[in-house]
Amino acid sequence: MSDSHLVYSTSTGRIDQPKPEKELHAKLFKDGFIRIERQTKGRKGKGVMLVVGIDPKDHDLKKLAKTIKSKMGQGGAVKEGIIEVQGDDRDKLKGILEALKFKVKIAGG
Repeated sequence: MSDSHLVYSTSTGRIDQPKPEKELHAKLFKDGFIRIERQTKGRKGKGVMLVVGIDPKDHDLKKLAKTIKSKMGQGGAVKEGIIEVQGDDRDKLKGILEALKFKVKIAGG
């Protein structure tokens, strides 16, 4: 128990520990392209499109996801540096991203 730390004291109550900042480990590609992947694994057969390879230091992923979702007319989320968009219209998504000045490749089947 040498690594123990105080989490509660009877005189002051719960002691909040500072939480370490979570770093985003976005998957980046050397060729400068971003990829649109399709995934159904773990989603009960429902497909989502994953936009992979956008550097979160250069772009606000939440704003970008909101723009994409509104133009696509579909839902989605940002998880671990990856933008998820519901549905499977990768060609339309590619057109939207290219209009936003990204170099895009469609990956996978």
